[in-house]
Amino acid sequence: MLSYEESLKTLKETNALLDGHFILSSGLHSAQYIQCAQLLSKPHHAANFCKSLAEKISEEFKEIDLILSPAMGGIVVGYEIGRLLQKETIFSERVEGKFELRRNFKISKKSRVLIVEDVITTGKSSIECSKLVELREAIVVGFACLINRSNENSLSKKKIVSQIKINIPTYKEKDLPKNLISIPATKPGSRELK
Repeated sequence: MLSYEESLKTLKETNALLDGHFILSSGLHSAQYIQCAQLLSKPHHAANFCKSLAEKISEEFKEIDLILSPAMGGIVVGYEIGRLLQKETIFSERVEGKFELRRNFKISKKSRVLIVEDVITTGKSSIECSKLVELREAIVVGFACLINRSNENSLSKKKIVSQIKINIPTYKEKDLPKNLISIPATKPGSRELK
């Protein structure tokens, strides 16, 4: 498994850890942003991250029937984890702002589902995916992600397994520190894309 130091080094080398002023999909502000697309665009590095995460998942979750990932960021990670663990993998997509299963994807009743993402901050996308699982009377066994930056503030009460946990402070707009106020904010996430 990759160590914390090796993981952080990889994020910096692949330009996946950015500095600036960012508005996250949650609406919170941050001085750093994890752009997993940069990590995932370098297959060798992404494969190492996913392999290490798959090992952690295997240790933590003994029974998984299905992997569900939220589009957009979770699709590649979910696929690779599914390939490594030899589990069926599906994804949800936003339709008019709400996650739905499309493409004839199914979640069987009583199946054990692991929700896999690229980054978890508030856990909002994961919670939305878990509702899809619960509506089908299946079981969410937990969550997994390449990067957990929730700082224990995730909306989820279920276990989160991650390759690396990074503490990046977030702020409400009214509580921005002076160093962020002077930097123009950008919205790098995909949640608002149409």
